[in-house]
Amino acid sequence: MSELNYRFRDPALAQLALTHRSVGKPNNERLEFLGDALLGAIVAEMLYEVHPKASEGELSRLRAQLVNGQALAVMARELALGDGLKLGPGELKSGGFRRDSILADAFEATVAAVYLDGGFEACRETVRGLFVERIAALRRSSKDAKTRLQEWLQAKGLALPQYELIASHGEDHAKTFDVSCSVTEPLAFTAEARGGNRRAAEQDAAEAVLNRLLEQQRGA
Repeated sequence: MSELNYRFRDPALAQLALTHRSVGKPNNERLEFLGDALLGAIVAEMLYEVHPKASEGELSRLRAQLVNGQALAVMARELALGDGLKLGPGELKSGGFRRDSILADAFEATVAAVYLDGGFEACRETVRGLFVERIAALRRSSKDAKTRLQEWLQAKGLALPQYELIASHGEDHAKTFDVSCSVTEPLAFTAEARGGNRRAAEQDAAEAVLNRLLEQQRGA
């Protein structure tokens, strides 16, 4: 696994990470479970550092873009994990080494194998090295919903959206906020959303309005 930039002290762990359940036991299912948790925590830490003003919802959406099955399968292919997969006869015959779900599972299992072989810091360093450029690219390309809605309206010479705090609920330490986002052109539409802070609620309301406008545009 030279592409991984990690040298295993116990090669058997690396081999186990690439052993699909179709082979029988032992296989990589337990490693996959552990790797999923490790990936989620390390990528969450990176996003928390890179996006200091992002809401919980925004951070969750960004993490989902980075660690979903398709994205992990892409990374597995870049690391050539498919070349080392051990599959049962059925999966081998049906081309399982190309399947996204199998590749994504192998990637997660490999992360766990690094953790068990070298400890958390080695695992953290390896994962951060794999994701740093992806997170930087995501940061350059991602704009929040309010910005995207404003830019869409401005590009068409339309009036900007209006946000209004409708109500707040709960004790001071656990308030939720109801917010509306309204546009008057090209159709009058208002969306409401609730969030743990006003900014998060505004973002979700803006997302709903933008989706409605884009749906109308596609149907026009």
